Amino acid sequence: MADIQRYGQAHWSGDLRHGSGKITTGSGALRDLPYSVPSRFESGKGSNPEELLAAAHAACFSMMLAKVLGDQKQSLTAVDTKATLTLGQQGGGWKITTIHLDAEASGDELDEETLKRAAEQAKEQCPVSLLLKPGLEAITLVIRLKRGA
Repeated sequence: MADIQRYGQAHWSGDLRHGSGKITTGSGALRDLPYSVPSRFESGKGSNPEELLAAAHAACFSMMLAKVLGDQKQSLTAVDTKATLTLGQQGGGWKITTIHLDAEASGDELDEETLKRAAEQAKEQCPVSLLLKPGLEAITLVIRLKRGA
């Protein structure tokens, strides 16, 4: 299979503190999404690179879990994943230190032990994990089996 390329664009206007920018994805799913210092380091309106990374990691992990379970002939009905990214100050600068994946999955005849093993494998093999892991202190995971879904 040929390599796949995806695109994202960002535009910034003004100085760092008072300026602002817009983020657009190549697919158009996000178009002119605003970002700024207040949306990144405070609680201002708009997005920021860290929440986009967290969303990408949650999506990547969820898809990889579906693949791993499918490869094991296990049925996955649904998985909901929240990724919490921690951005902290270190040595006078900012660094993404950890990402915590918190997921809940359901599936016919899926047992807790199988799910936990598959989730660990998915966490290790997801391309976003592979990209981020060398620079992080930790990628942690909690997975729960949802019954009756």
